[in-house]
Parts: sequence; structure tokens; C-alpha cells
Amino acid sequence: MTVHHFTPTIYHRTMGSHAPVLHIAPGDSVITTTVDAWGLDASEQKATEGGNPMTGPFYIDGAEVGDTLVVYLDHLAPSRATGWGRPRLATNVVNPDEVASLPEQNEILRWVLERERGTASLRDPLGKLGHFTLPLNPMLGCFGVAAMDGQAISTATSAEHGGNMDYNGFVAGTTVYFPVFAPGALFHLGDGHAAQGDGEVCGTGIETSFEVKFTVDVLKGVRSRWPRGENKDYIFTVGNARPLDQAMQHATTEMLAWLQQRYGYSLVEANVLIGYGVEYDLGNMFDPAYTMVCKLPKRLLET
Repeated sequence: MTVHHFTPTIYHRTMGSHAPVLHIAPGDSVITTTVDAWGLDASEQKATEGGNPMTGPFYIDGAEVGDTLVVYLDHLAPSRATGWGRPRLATNVVNPDEVASLPEQNEILRWVLERERGTASLRDPLGKLGHFTLPLNPMLGCFGVAAMDGQAISTATSAEHGGNMDYNGFVAGTTVYFPVFAPGALFHLGDGHAAQGDGEVCGTGIETSFEVKFTVDVLKGVRSRWPRGENKDYIFTVGNARPLDQAMQHATTEMLAWLQQRYGYSLVEANVLIGYGVEYDLGNMFDPAYTMVCKLPKRLLET
């Protein structure tokens, strides 16, 4: 299989049926880069306009509507030693009477990424804050395929195609499955975070540019409705919607379907597995659509 080295020169702030930047075959890998949410590259130079600019899209030969695209996240790492974020919690995650006391919306936090040590430290030259050090957990905040019905959907939000899900489980070693809604699937990726708490409740992770390697495959004739994923311990499904209970409904319904489709459980068995073994993770709680992740331990499937 071929390993492609791709250097992006154009970026998109919508996920749709844009002209592909590269054709790749199932089994191929791509080594590429992304810019941060402001459009800054590895040298902190402005490479494009901000707003979660995407690298891609990549056309996967043979992927057709009704198939499922498989994306192996082989390698995700910050490509520079700096990152940024905001200190203010989203107004929808605190009591209304506390909103007025939150920090200023336009303040920016600067982080130093100590990549060899695997940590990020808050840079505070004015001494306004205490010392904060976090472990690095490089993840993709926004990625997916072209949206259905020829739509071009803003990278500020998410839907069936993926998008700005901001789930901190999308790390290296994870396999992600996307429904194919357009010929070639048209895979986009960007919005790298060096670290991020559940929900992206400040509206940012530690935003930075990334080095990425991914590998693709296609499940022919395997129909899915929402993004799916797995790692060494869990399988999971992702629902994107607002209000939050609707996102939970999408994720849970997709898990019901997957347990029957892939693992051969009956509908009743799938209900029991979810009802007594499910765990839920919170993805994006800041942007127009919220993200809920429904996951099951693989050890339950093995029994």
C-alpha cells in the first residue's frame, strides 16, 4: 500500500463536496499537516483564515454512497511548541446568575508545549494566574466526510458526517468509521488540540497545528448513519445534535444498530447490553450542535 506525503496549500471552513486535493486508495496512508483553529501553521504564520480550517478533502477511490469509510488515526502530534486557548467557560454550562462574573470573552491563554516531556504549561508573564501543567493528549477536534445531499456544513458545528465534535477520545490509535454521503467520501481533518477537557466547555482546547498520519479503508455496502469508533478497550458511537438528549438518542440508536449489524446480537440482546453496560462521554458542549458518545467495553462483547 502507498504512503502519500501531502503538503496542503488550500483549506476549507466547510465540509462538503469540494474539489479533492488527492486521490488515495483503500489501504493507503497519508502523512500531512493541519493548521490551528486561527489558521496558524507550524511556524505560527497565518496560512489561511481562521474558523477551524480543514486539510483536504481526500478522495478515497471506490467509496460510494451507502458505504462506510474507515479512518485509522495512526499519528497525531503538535507540530510546534506553542498553543492557545480561552479562559472563559461557556455561558450554557454555568448557572445564569454566574454568567456576569465570568472572565472576559476576548482573553487568550498562551501555552508552552513541552513535547518531549508530554506536558503543556501555562505561560503567564504578568503573573495573573497560578501555575498550571497538563498532560498532552493530542486529539482531532474537527474531522469527517462531505455532508449529505451536497450540503457544505460549517466547521463550527457537527452532524451525521462528523465535523466539530471535539471529543477527546479521538486520539492516535483510534479507528473511526464515517457514513459515506458523496462519491469518494471526501475526508477532511483539522482543529488539532494538544489537550482538552470533556465538552470543550471553554470553547477551545489547547489549539495548535498538527502533524498527522492516517490510513483509510472502505467497508463496501456497510451502511451507517452516524460516526462510529473503537479503541483497544471500547466501541463507541457518536450523536451530534441540540438539545443534548437528542444527541444521546442518535448515539444510542446507532449503537443499537451496530451491535446487531456487526456483532450479530438480537434487538433484545442489544438492548440488554446497552442498558446494563453502557458508558457515555461528553463531546462538544459549546458550539451549535452538542456531541454525545455512547460506548461499550469490548470485554462485554467478548463474553
